[in-house]
Amino acid sequence: MAWKSFKFFEKEVLKDPETQQPFERLKEHDITCAVSGRGQIVLGDGTGQLYIINGQLDITSFPAYESRVSLMYQLKQHNVLVTVGEDEQTINPQIKVWDWDKADKLGNPRCARTIRANSSSAKSFSVHTFCVHENLTLIAVGFADGTVTLIKGNILHDRSSRHRTVHTDKVPVTSVAFKTDTSKNKIFLYVVTTAAVVSYDISSTGDKLIQTDLVGCDIDRVTLSDHTQDYKIVLARKEAVYFYTPYERAQCFAFEGEKTLARWYRGYLIIVSYGSIRRAGAGSTTATSIIPSPAVAGKESYSLAIYDIQNQFIAFTTTFPSQVTEVLHEWGSLYVLTKENKIYRLDENDTQTKLETLFRKNLYPTAINLAKSQSYDDGLIDIFTQYGDHLYNKNDYDGAIAQYILTIGKLEPSYVIRKFLDAQMIRNLTAYLQALHEKAAANTDHTTLLLNCYTKLKDVQKLDEFIKSDKALIFDVETAIKVCRQSNYHQHALYLAEKFKQYDWYVKIQLEDINQYRDALEYIKKCPPESIPDLMVTYGKTLMNQLPDETTEFISEVCKEKEKAEPSDYLHIFVNKPQHLLKFLEKMVSLHGDTLPPVISNTLLELYMTSMDELTLNSDESGLREAKTLELLKSKNAKYDIDHALVLAQMHNFKAGILYLYEKAKLFQQILHYHMEHRDYNSVLDTCRRHGMRDSHLWVQALSYFGSQPEANKKIAEVLKHIEDTNLLPPLMVVQILSEHDVATLADIKGYIGHRLQEENQQISKDEKMIKQYREETAKMRQQVEDLRTSAQVFQVMKCSMCKNHLTLPAVHFLCHHSFHQNCLDDEYESECPICAPENRKVLDIIRRQMEDRNMHEQFQSLLQRSPDGFSVVAEYFGRGMFNKGSMFDLPPTSPLDRR
Repeated sequence: MAWKSFKFFEKEVLKDPETQQPFERLKEHDITCAVSGRGQIVLGDGTGQLYIINGQLDITSFPAYESRVSLMYQLKQHNVLVTVGEDEQTINPQIKVWDWDKADKLGNPRCARTIRANSSSAKSFSVHTFCVHENLTLIAVGFADGTVTLIKGNILHDRSSRHRTVHTDKVPVTSVAFKTDTSKNKIFLYVVTTAAVVSYDISSTGDKLIQTDLVGCDIDRVTLSDHTQDYKIVLARKEAVYFYTPYERAQCFAFEGEKTLARWYRGYLIIVSYGSIRRAGAGSTTATSIIPSPAVAGKESYSLAIYDIQNQFIAFTTTFPSQVTEVLHEWGSLYVLTKENKIYRLDENDTQTKLETLFRKNLYPTAINLAKSQSYDDGLIDIFTQYGDHLYNKNDYDGAIAQYILTIGKLEPSYVIRKFLDAQMIRNLTAYLQALHEKAAANTDHTTLLLNCYTKLKDVQKLDEFIKSDKALIFDVETAIKVCRQSNYHQHALYLAEKFKQYDWYVKIQLEDINQYRDALEYIKKCPPESIPDLMVTYGKTLMNQLPDETTEFISEVCKEKEKAEPSDYLHIFVNKPQHLLKFLEKMVSLHGDTLPPVISNTLLELYMTSMDELTLNSDESGLREAKTLELLKSKNAKYDIDHALVLAQMHNFKAGILYLYEKAKLFQQILHYHMEHRDYNSVLDTCRRHGMRDSHLWVQALSYFGSQPEANKKIAEVLKHIEDTNLLPPLMVVQILSEHDVATLADIKGYIGHRLQEENQQISKDEKMIKQYREETAKMRQQVEDLRTSAQVFQVMKCSMCKNHLTLPAVHFLCHHSFHQNCLDDEYESECPICAPENRKVLDIIRRQMEDRNMHEQFQSLLQRSPDGFSVVAEYFGRGMFNKGSMFDLPPTSPLDRR
């Protein structure tokens, strides 16, 4: 298949920036060699001059040799130029090393070193080719006599070098080149003659010949490729172009024609041939053919072709009227130097422009290869997409989907999926969806669609491969299970649920799709303990309807450890199964007792009371159930809501339960009212006796109740006796209560009234005596105070009240008639009697507290609101003097009696 040709370069004559005319400053010079690199072009001529052209096309020159510059080599990684030339025609050629980073006195690059090309002065053969290794320690020189000499030593710093002949032949050497294999730590030397290609491993001890091929090439028709072709040596022969590795011949391309020059540039092979280029036909096996130009009026024609070896197309072709002597590349362009020293510039189109050209011609495969080779990653997706669209429009759906698959991860999948929703293209859609999952770019919708495709195609094998693959998970499991269920592939759904431990889905399928209730229950039993409670909460109701006994037993086992499962979470599954719920709740109460929430005991109570209504009245079973219910109410382990239990007991008229709960809640009034409603007079009195000490108002209510019941007037006497014994009500209030109804008669309260009047009279007499006594004591105390204020006091005590010895001077007498030796008194009691002081302080403390309490209004208000007997609170604070405007006790903090 012929290579397609494009115009990816723009050709123009190099113009002088000053005159805008063709650049002809070199026209009069005899240019013998040229190199480029490090931002400049260097030319050598037949007089030994070197010409340096910079980016602005300014030319500088300096003499490098006295006679001629033959060859030049510019290192890529170092700012060093190596030249070969002659100072005299008959002298051995000289190798000179020029250091661009250092200058001599004239400003020219310094010649760092001069080396003889041939170590033997007796021989003098011209140098056809040479190369320098980038490590600056190796130079290979090929001579016209077929000899290749290897020069070792640092070309910048060593004063001497070691020459070694590595190759000898009878034909001239046309090219030498180094290749470094870093993976094997080896350096190879390519040697090309007019008759053979040879490679040497020069990194080993002794130069090892690797390979020989009896195909040679002339000078300038050999070049070294770059990394895109793994630094192969390229030979441009008349019949074809050959590539070689150090070990063997590689690819070969049938580029026919008389080649005159071969160069390499950024993955391109540049071939200059004698003659014009003829395009090969579609059936031709050659890329291009060169037709020799006829000698028309003595004119020659040379053609230049630029081949993209990797992508296999011709990037550019052109012709020149004169011989091309060199092709250089610098500043992003190619520079073609002709024999007339005329320079042409070839500018490569940018990648986008190239791609647009290929798009216009629908050459998408070529565009893809071109983008990959030039690392145009950002544009690759667009190319794949356009190529896919192109194939889709041509109805090549298989090819289109192959291109769309390459866009996964960048192109929105919906763009592709919408194109292939037609039933006829379901297989292509399936392929794309499979690729989405393999590249982990699928979402749940894509999984759903893929599985639907499998099921519509009835491709069970593909479905099995997708679901049962041992590869890493490439789909959303839950989505896959849903789709399999919807498509009635229940076994596949079960497989997925079991494999990926989707416990919920497994049980759901067993119960809702294939109705395997017992298998589902057995599966739940084998699930991890932490998953079982949720499964039973969700699916317990279904299992209870089908397997009530087994399910009840299993839930009871699950709830044995309350920390792992809360029994109250399972109550809803026992709907319409009261007997099983009763059994479950009884077991939970017996196991966990008061640690259970109230809802458990509440529910159990409701079940007990409901079942009592359903049982025959007065039957043994009914009595047993009542006893069981009352036992639950009284159990210390039962934690239930009293209000809820009361409502239940009242709804079901459970007397024993109602009375117990009233008593437990200290609702004594309700107990009394319950008996009153049922006219149980003895129980009314019994309630008052049992709880009257804690709620004395019960007797008052009983009095009012019996006073309203004609048949219960005999009970009034007992109530009145208790009121009389405890002085619970004043007689007037008793009369008022009984007078509210016409039942009680005067005879019923005659005895009570007589006893109370007699007690009142006795109390009045007693109070009058106390009043008289207090008045006499008060008058006496006032007289004593008056005497102390107005009369002199006579002390006739003969003994010390402290030591009981005879009282001698100096002595201390107090107005309380206690006397002491002065030395018997401590400093603490100099101003008050030590015998009376403790009692006096008690009195003063009482007075002080009363004075402080006078300002405690907030505390008084709080106590008054909270106290059931407000009168006692008022009386207490009245006694403290809180309601007095002044105080009879306005005394200083201490009131010591004066001593004399």
